[in-house]
Amino acid sequence: MSGPRILLVIGGGIAAYKSCELVRMIRKHGGEVTCVLTEGGARFVTPMALAALSEKPVHTTLWDLRNEVEMGHIQFSREADLIVVCPATANLLAKMASGIADDLATTLMLATDKPVMAVPAMNVRMWQHAATMRNIAVLRSAGVDVMEPDEGVMACGEFGPGRLPEPQAVWERIAWALNLDGEKAPVQPLPAVAQVAEPSWQHPVLDTRETDPYAAEGLGLGGLTGSMISRGLQRAKKAIGLSAEEPPMAEPAPPLLMRKGAARAAPPTDPQALNHTVSAHGDARAPQPWRPASGPLADRHVLVTAGPTWEPIDPVRYIANRSSGKQGFAIAAAAAEAGARVTLVAGPVHLPTPPGVTRVDVESAREMAEAVSRALPADVAVMVAAVADWRPVSAAGIKLKKRGYAPPALELAENPDILATVAASPNRPALLVGFAAETNDVLHYAREKRQRKGADWIVANDVSGDVMGGANNTVHIVRQDDIVSLPEMPKDDVARALVERFADAFVR
Repeated sequence: MSGPRILLVIGGGIAAYKSCELVRMIRKHGGEVTCVLTEGGARFVTPMALAALSEKPVHTTLWDLRNEVEMGHIQFSREADLIVVCPATANLLAKMASGIADDLATTLMLATDKPVMAVPAMNVRMWQHAATMRNIAVLRSAGVDVMEPDEGVMACGEFGPGRLPEPQAVWERIAWALNLDGEKAPVQPLPAVAQVAEPSWQHPVLDTRETDPYAAEGLGLGGLTGSMISRGLQRAKKAIGLSAEEPPMAEPAPPLLMRKGAARAAPPTDPQALNHTVSAHGDARAPQPWRPASGPLADRHVLVTAGPTWEPIDPVRYIANRSSGKQGFAIAAAAAEAGARVTLVAGPVHLPTPPGVTRVDVESAREMAEAVSRALPADVAVMVAAVADWRPVSAAGIKLKKRGYAPPALELAENPDILATVAASPNRPALLVGFAAETNDVLHYAREKRQRKGADWIVANDVSGDVMGGANNTVHIVRQDDIVSLPEMPKDDVARALVERFADAFVR
C-alpha cells in the first residue's frame, strides 16, 4: 500500500469496538494498519477480528520471542508514520504521561520517534477529574495530539464529554495530522484544559528549546514525556497547530495526595440504605421500583420483549425454542440505567427483573402480542423475543399418549406477527427495532426482514453457534442507509452499545 502506515493501540473500554470500524476506514483510504491490543482491550475485541480486518498479525504481548529476538517493540514504533491510541483510557493516558512502560503498548510508545495521537474515551467524571486534566496537559505539552472526546450519552447511562469520537472523525484527524490532502486543512485550536479547584492547574505550553526537558524545565518527569520532547518540540508543535513562539511553561501542579476516607458502610438494616421500609413485624411495604432521576432517555418509554414463547401441545408438552432472554433483559436494564421508563414483556425465563423495570410475564405468542398492545404507546420498542412462528390449532386437554402405529398429527396455525403489527399500529413507536436470529445469509435476511416488517432497524445475529443461552453476542445493526457491525462482546455490552444509539437517534 502507498497510503499511511498507522500503528493502532487499542485500550480497554467499551468503546474499543469502534476500533474495528476505524481499521476498516483507514484501509478503505489506502492505509496500512498494525494493531497492538492491550490486555484490557482484548476483553472487548478479539485479536482474530482485528487481524481479519487489518490483514496483519495483531500484537498483544511484549514477551513474544519471535518478535523480540529482533526487538519487535522498537521496530513497530519506528515503522509507522503515526501511532494512534484509540480508545485512550484514563489509565493508558496516565501511564503515557508518567512514562510507565509495563506492557507492549506503553513500551513501544516510549521507544518511538514518530508522532503520537490519542483519542480519549471514558466516563464523564473520569474525564473531568483533576488527575486526567493534568495528564492531558502534560501529554499535549510533550507534543501528543490529544483529541477532545465527544459529548453525549455514555455506555454507563451518564451524559457529558467522554465519548469516543466516531471513526470518521478520527480518520479525518489522522488525515490532517499526516497532511494527506497535500496541504494542511484549517482546524480549530485544541480546547484548553478546564480549570479545576483543587489542585489548581494551568495548561502548560510548549517551550521552544530542545534541551533536557526534565533537567531544566522542572517537569520532574522522564519516560514518555522526556523522550517525546527531546525528539523534536518544533515538529510536535507544528503537528498540533501551535505557533513557534510560546511563553515558558507554567509551574507544574503538586502531585495528588491520597487520603484515607472516613466513610462507613451503612448497616444492612439502616432504612436510609434500603428502598423499602424495614419492619420487624412483617408489615413493611414492598420494594419500590428504582429508576435514575435523569439520563439520556429520561422521560422516554422503552418497550422490550424478551425470551421465548411456549405454544402448548397438551398439559405437559409445548413448542418452544432455545432463547434464554439474556439479551432482551440486558437491553431493558441498560435502558433503565439511561433513565427510561421500561416495560419488559418476558416469555417464560428464569431471570431476575432488572432494577427500575416493569415486568409483564407471558407464556404464548398471543399473550405476548396482547401485552405489547397494552404497553403502547412507547417511544422505543425493541422486539428481542424469539416468538414461535406456529402454534397447535388446539391444545389437548389431557396428555397425549403414544400410539403403536403412528405419532399424533399436529395441525398448526401461524402466530400473530408482533413486529409487523406494531409497525402498522397507530401507536407506532418513533423508533421500532426488531431482531433477526439467523443461521445463514444473516445480512441478506436481515435487510429483507426490515423492509417486510416495516421496522426502522433490524439487529441481526448468527445463532448457529452457542449464542442462544450464551454470555456473548455478535450483532449487525441494519438500518435504512447503513449497516453497523459490532464485534463479539458480552450481551450486557451489546445492550449498552444499542441503548447509546437509541439515545443518539432522538438527539438527531
